[in-house]
Amino acid sequence: MKNELQYLSRFVKERRKQARLTQKMLASKAVVGLRFLRDLEQGKSSLKMDKVNVVLKLFGHELGPVPLNRDSLIDKEEG
Repeated sequence: MKNELQYLSRFVKERRKQARLTQKMLASKAVVGLRFLRDLEQGKSSLKMDKVNVVLKLFGHELGPVPLNRDSLIDKEEG
């Protein structure tokens, strides 16, 4: 799960920079708090999905289920 959070936070930060937006500007456009956006870009694990989707929609994306690698799950259960 940590890798997914890192991917999400990196995705938002990179897209924000490509759009030449500051964190404050993006937070304003998405109508979310600046602290929320900072937490999102830092990979905080307890963010509200609806707010994450508001930010992602500005970049034409949304959260969704992602298939897991079953082999890695089995290895973790046995180890």
